[in-house]
Amino acid sequence: MTVSHRLTAPAPGWTSTTDVVVVGSGVAGLTVALNVRKAGLRAMVVTKAMLDDGSTRWAQGGIAAALGEGDTPEQHLADTLVAGAGLCDEAAVRTLVTEGPDAVRHLIATGAAFDLDQDGEILLTREGGHHRRRIAHAGGDATGAEISRALVSAVRSDPGLELIEHALVLDLLTDADGHAAGLTLHVMGEGQRDGVGAIRARAVVLATGGMGQIFSATTNPAVSTGDGVALALRAGAEVTDLEFVQFHPTVLWLGAEAEGQQPLVSEAVRGEGAHLVDADGVRFMVGQHELAELAPRDIVAKAITRRMQELGTEHMYLDGRHFGAEMWAERFPTILASCRSHGIDPVTELIPVAPAAHYASGGVRTDLLGRTTVPGLYACGEVACTGVHGANRLASNSLLEGLVFAERIAADLTSRHRAGDLPERSVDVAGARAARPVPLLAPEARADIQHLMSTGAGVLRSAASMAGTATGLARLTADEKSADPAVESWEATNLHLVATALVAAAARREETRGCHWREDFPDRDDVNWQRHIISSGPTTR
Repeated sequence: MTVSHRLTAPAPGWTSTTDVVVVGSGVAGLTVALNVRKAGLRAMVVTKAMLDDGSTRWAQGGIAAALGEGDTPEQHLADTLVAGAGLCDEAAVRTLVTEGPDAVRHLIATGAAFDLDQDGEILLTREGGHHRRRIAHAGGDATGAEISRALVSAVRSDPGLELIEHALVLDLLTDADGHAAGLTLHVMGEGQRDGVGAIRARAVVLATGGMGQIFSATTNPAVSTGDGVALALRAGAEVTDLEFVQFHPTVLWLGAEAEGQQPLVSEAVRGEGAHLVDADGVRFMVGQHELAELAPRDIVAKAITRRMQELGTEHMYLDGRHFGAEMWAERFPTILASCRSHGIDPVTELIPVAPAAHYASGGVRTDLLGRTTVPGLYACGEVACTGVHGANRLASNSLLEGLVFAERIAADLTSRHRAGDLPERSVDVAGARAARPVPLLAPEARADIQHLMSTGAGVLRSAASMAGTATGLARLTADEKSADPAVESWEATNLHLVATALVAAAARREETRGCHWREDFPDRDDVNWQRHIISSGPTTR
């Protein structure tokens, strides 16, 4: 199978060669790169900004694993299946929870330092959907930053691991048999690797993170424009469960006009006993779920949204005043500083919060070894859909999934290499030239896409709202004239492709399940919809 679509871009002006090219520098991508290097394979990491600028470093809460006394993988599995609302792949979840504790220990061995109790054991907390304390954290609420620091340090200490920063991946290259043979990319900067180039490789690993920038308000960094999912769709890889975008319930509300990345107020704050209240101080989650504020995220996000509608307000409040100044400073220093930088002191004031796009539970479809439906193309982390998250990710399972499945990809590549099943690949030049170029949207289309998606395909969805969104998205491509090739136009085009596929899937799923909430189909329908919606190119099924 050859690539049938590609972004409009200049021909590559330079070429590099490696064994494994990893796109992304979060916990998943760096773990793959470090582990394949141990097997003697050459590896190259391509990242869109600086090495530590991905989503991993923004993770506040922590990493979930059955590490505590009395906790077991079976209990972790049970909580994950409940959160996934009937669409988890149980084999994938079992893989996650059984291999997870050792994966965390491997991370510690790499240099990550988690917070410890007085006895020197890992300090564990609770988050929404978990019935036990199993969330390991670092620096109080700076877990992602510590994990990123440790992995980046290990990567930079390996002189044999090549790095390309400030690079936007464009499209997959394949050989005549349809096997991944590398990729094209654009490097922003000065030097030998300026502009569009090509990397030829025996295998390609997507670890590009999320797609939160398709919405106006998100916790994702500006680089999270769905580039990996868009590349996979153009390459003909199967993508699944795109309709399940998790909106984090408690994102710091900065005003109705705020756009782009918004500050997260970690679920761990509620795990330590903070309450959700309305302007009258009513704890509206009590009686809604047995875990109240610690219910799974979709339930909390829906309850906040309902309460906002009932009262005609734009946000609710998080009350952690009873923590006291010392606990805020020691346990949540990052959140405390973030709130204060926006004029809110959580020690003495209520924190205004509202849901915002946070995590894509769906993505590029993979098996338990991280293999996609395109031979030689792997995916892990948020860009992938392993089957672990189902219709709604359980809190703090994302870092663990990135770790576990990155290790599995590296193990598979190592096994293939030793078996002689990872030969050099020749790019199918004729096939690449025959691929249909995709016209580029102008950079200003990005804001239009975000407004359309937030208005019609956000927390609340209906047939009418999504039809309007689909029409608006189609209107953006009515002009066949292509914008000039540039990072901003490539990103806008990627956002448009992913948004279009998401809306198509969400319109098809006529039920409410997990983080997909249909106002016109308010009930879960296992008879008709306990199945996955698969996208491949412009179609869904």
